[in-house]
Amino acid sequence: MNLTIDKFTGSNTYVASEELMKAVDVAMALEKPLLIKGEPGTGKTMLAQAISDALGKKLIIWNIKSTTKAQEGLYVYDTIQRLYDSQFGAEGVDNIAQYIKLGKLGEAFREEEQCILLIDEIDKADLEFPNDLLWELDKMEFYINETKETVKAKTRPIVIITSNAEKELPDAFLRRCIFHYIAFPEKEEMEEIVKVHFDELDDNLLKYAMDTFYWIRSIKEVRKKPSTSELIDWLQALMIGGIEPETIRQKLPYLGVLIKKDEDVNVVNKNKIM
Repeated sequence: MNLTIDKFTGSNTYVASEELMKAVDVAMALEKPLLIKGEPGTGKTMLAQAISDALGKKLIIWNIKSTTKAQEGLYVYDTIQRLYDSQFGAEGVDNIAQYIKLGKLGEAFREEEQCILLIDEIDKADLEFPNDLLWELDKMEFYINETKETVKAKTRPIVIITSNAEKELPDAFLRRCIFHYIAFPEKEEMEEIVKVHFDELDDNLLKYAMDTFYWIRSIKEVRKKPSTSELIDWLQALMIGGIEPETIRQKLPYLGVLIKKDEDVNVVNKNKIM
């Protein structure tokens, strides 16, 4: 194991806490997947892009859905295409290898140089999905039955896994990961994040918008609390609309940019200070 590694210090477009940067460095040093949890909108998915940008490494993204199977990340044998080709006399039908399509994990293993592999929202898949990847993530290899070939990583990718905690992940899987929870940013850190996205931003607009944003998040009855990405969209809307900063808390302009549920809109309006 090589402990002389690159250090992650954030990027020009991503503000990372000291704890998060250390977690990334430890995961790279120990050559283990980094499992990231946190509220939606806290930058879990963007972290992989930030690491890719900062270290100059290719990013491969495997977006997980409820129907995704672990096998799809390794390879798929296109039997239908082979059958079609055989019916129409296409050349090379006997060459099974040309009908093997590598998945995202397979692509990462085949890269000549180290890459970043993002397994995004792993908790969307069924409960067995993480366990089905234990061997591959441990040994960085898998076997293709149809061609009797072992695909082994030429260089071990940096694996980032995100979860919204929709399901509990298996203990055997968790033991193999470095874990970090991205806490929702406090105001000071949030200001840094916001300023990354705007070349110019009026200080008064930022102050009143931030105060209102965190006030909304503090209302216990609000079920879906607005996230960082929604704050950035809201600030953009306020700027485009030419809203006077001092009126934001009273008028709550463009509330639909922040709040996405009818009942939450009603709760916020009831708590509004006139």
